[in-house]
Amino acid sequence: MEENNLTSFDQGWFVIQTYSGYERKVKEDLLERAELYNMADKILRVEIPTETIRTEVNGKMKDIEENLFPGYVLVEMNMTDEAWFIVRNTPNVTGFVGSHGNRSKPTPLFEEEIQEILIGMGKVVREIDFDVYVGKRVRIVDGAFSGFEAPITEINGDKLTLTVDMFGRATPVELDMHQIEEIKA
Repeated sequence: MEENNLTSFDQGWFVIQTYSGYERKVKEDLLERAELYNMADKILRVEIPTETIRTEVNGKMKDIEENLFPGYVLVEMNMTDEAWFIVRNTPNVTGFVGSHGNRSKPTPLFEEEIQEILIGMGKVVREIDFDVYVGKRVRIVDGAFSGFEAPITEINGDKLTLTVDMFGRATPVELDMHQIEEIKA
């Protein structure tokens, strides 16, 4: 009988170190290896933190993608032995940030840290897997009104307006889509 040594340590976003200038190649290789080794359910997303900078090149204004953290790539993954092995043995990957040597597994980023980075990049922090519509009552999971339940009164792209009842007053609150969750019955 073969023993399954698939041990789940943690799920979250991890930072991997790469050779500077190889971030895009590492991203491509990681996604390719996730498919090749049937790890798409363990290696979920790979992001390179960038921002668009408007600069003048040869007298013309041009938008350029600039790497925010040269030499680093973000990976959302289920930290299993196999997934850890695949990622750290990807060409041009030099290691994980937060790994304390002696082959120890790294710790994931705090949710607030990854949200700030992804939102700054204009990326989706987490997928909303329920219908969002005016009148739907939802729970706020992030920000000053965390824990409150309120109906959605307006939807404008990824921004929502909810009406929170505070001290007997209806108070409009503007939130991002990732700051709410569905209320389970």
